[in-house]
Amino acid sequence: MPEPTVLAEGSESYFQSYSVVGLLAVIGVLFVAVAFGAGRLLRPVVPTPEKLLTYECGVDPVGDGWAHTQVRYYVYSFLYVIFAVDSIFLFPWATVFADPGYGATTLVEMFIFLGFLAVGLLYAYKKGVLTWT
Repeated sequence: MPEPTVLAEGSESYFQSYSVVGLLAVIGVLFVAVAFGAGRLLRPVVPTPEKLLTYECGVDPVGDGWAHTQVRYYVYSFLYVIFAVDSIFLFPWATVFADPGYGATTLVEMFIFLGFLAVGLLYAYKKGVLTWT
């Protein structure tokens, strides 16, 4: 028959501290839910033609409400996000690189990782994505 699990000393206070955090999270969620529910129940619902317009105040809209917006620089923002996220991965690598026994392995892994990034950047450059238009 397996022996019962024995908790180490101090583990009860550890779980009690998490129970306080959990209780505060539940109270916070309930507070927000009650506030939204009360606002929805107590507000007046009087739809008028003016309120159903695209703009409720200001100049009356003329023409179609939909307008095509050109997004010219989405590629640059997309590349920035990719390289910003990839640079976040460099920090854990730098912290492990100093540990004994991990140096050569992590160096090879990082060169492989940076190689994939370089290939992607080279592909984008060859396709003409990075040319300023």
